[in-house]
Amino acid sequence: MDDFEIDEGLVRALVREQHPDLAGPDVREVTGGWDNQLWRLGEQLAVRIPRSERAPALLRKEHRWLPALAPHLPLPVPTPVRMGQPSARFPRPWTIVTWVPGTPADHAPLSHDSAAGTLADFLEALHTEAPPEAPVSPDRGVPLKTFHGTVEKILEEVAASGTPAAELDRVQAVWDDALAAPEWDGPPLWLHGDLHPANVVTTDGTLAGVIDFGDMCKGDPAVDVAAAWVLLPAGSAARFFDTYTRADEAMIRRARGLAAVKSLVLIRIGQAGDQGLPGGKPTWGPAGRTALDRTLAPL
Repeated sequence: MDDFEIDEGLVRALVREQHPDLAGPDVREVTGGWDNQLWRLGEQLAVRIPRSERAPALLRKEHRWLPALAPHLPLPVPTPVRMGQPSARFPRPWTIVTWVPGTPADHAPLSHDSAAGTLADFLEALHTEAPPEAPVSPDRGVPLKTFHGTVEKILEEVAASGTPAAELDRVQAVWDDALAAPEWDGPPLWLHGDLHPANVVTTDGTLAGVIDFGDMCKGDPAVDVAAAWVLLPAGSAARFFDTYTRADEAMIRRARGLAAVKSLVLIRIGQAGDQGLPGGKPTWGPAGRTALDRTLAPL
């Protein structure tokens, strides 16, 4: 992929060659993204160009499933409208999706009291029983014991970066409690799979949209419910659980453990960004720091 520079000229050419009826609107790059580079296409659409090895599979998954789910969701999501095919100009598939206006929450955090209810309503609508052929993830929506060793490694890496031992002991206690909680015994539900501040957008402190469904899968909704701490303002988790009706004590315990781990991952990626490492995201560090503080506070 290093031989292919993703720039405005490439994006314009791909759209013009494969979807000429959509060519013509302004094309401009959008800062951010992880597996895909994002470009605005006029005011209503966006082009997602893969820049990681796993990205094409994620795009195909979104293209297959998200158009059927999107009409039932109460917030805007980037619904795929066209699929671009590999070509001599660019060797991977790419997509055109609807644009979701707003500012990513790692730049403009949620702050409005309504955010808890809005997020709960969104997840209530999304968390419906998934069909047998729905995608399964190896590390999202699965029993927590599946990746316990990975969590231990994350704790070691964060400890090496200077995080106080007393705080990591509290994280370990929250994670141990999550592991001890009963596993999800309901049907596999549709999941976003990767709710964190860079994957939602805000307007005036409210939740305005949910983006990047590349990790969508089926399984235990606790992985999404962790957003009650990862995304919402301090003190909002209890309001979330007043509205989100699927949660029981066991799910709350699992979700809190997953929130603690997600917060550490955000902190670690943020530190990588500060050091200039590839893929680093400096805005994720502060977002992870505040998320961890919320997670370790009483519910």
